[in-house]
Amino acid sequence: MPLLIQNRRIERPGSTVDLFARYPHLQENARVFRSKPVVDVDPKCLLYIQQREFAATTPADNSVAVLGSDDATTCHLVLVRHTGSGAACLAHCDGSSTWSEVPLIVKAVTSLSKDPAKEGRLELHLVGGFDDESKMSHKLSLNLLSAFQRQKEDIHLETCCITEMNDVLVDGAHRPGVHGIGVNIKTGEVFPASFPHKGPAEELRSARTFTGGQMADIYDSNKGVVKIGPCKWSPNLDISFWLSQDDDTILKYLSTSPTAEPPHFVQHIKSTIQFLLEHPSSDSVFPGGQPQHYRRTEQGDWENVNQT
Repeated sequence: MPLLIQNRRIERPGSTVDLFARYPHLQENARVFRSKPVVDVDPKCLLYIQQREFAATTPADNSVAVLGSDDATTCHLVLVRHTGSGAACLAHCDGSSTWSEVPLIVKAVTSLSKDPAKEGRLELHLVGGFDDESKMSHKLSLNLLSAFQRQKEDIHLETCCITEMNDVLVDGAHRPGVHGIGVNIKTGEVFPASFPHKGPAEELRSARTFTGGQMADIYDSNKGVVKIGPCKWSPNLDISFWLSQDDDTILKYLSTSPTAEPPHFVQHIKSTIQFLLEHPSSDSVFPGGQPQHYRRTEQGDWENVNQT
């Protein structure tokens, strides 16, 4: 079935400019969304989603009240929510495998929305990208829209704050207006957000992506457990080269958008490389090929737990 806007099927747009010209209310909705204040989310209620990760949950979850992700430049943050069950899935997509990722995101929500007493519809919120020189944002925007059009379910596009509608000029340089979003699982409210804490296991999860890990579901909402890995990487001492490089060099070669990255980007890259140098083989992180599990404590922190 098609992707729908205001309950009407849309044809595949040739460009995001074409999309916003045909549906001016999407422009207005994007402006309103971009103008909302950025919320600093309390880590004690948050499940943070890193690049190439997704997680889904429902209002019945006592461990997670907010799903959130940020640091998106050319990346897009993709939220699908079912209005009846309240089930929601948030993904941080970088264009590495859009066509296979979108069905996983939709399935994560529909599998949590099987109660016939909770009728509703699937709604889509897309946020991210900007008017970057390489047009990576534009390409990802179109691929995501096309991939959602190919799903068998009716999916209603509600928020579309992407590419040129998420673009701002800062000192003459194009940058994304909204870098991060959160969704309140209980109410369904979607809002611009930032996340001082990006755990659990921030460096491990970054290492998984840095070494080529594909999109991964990191959360079991029935158990309230975050699951990381197992994944594989091999010793690579050559990456130590980057630790001695200046910020501009790291931005030039390790970022898709050097002029638009957040201030902590370089330190994040260096921390990830340091983690990989300290754990040259993934076997030391995943003993016996078993994943790492984390559960929320009564104090609201994520702690590593042994699963039997």
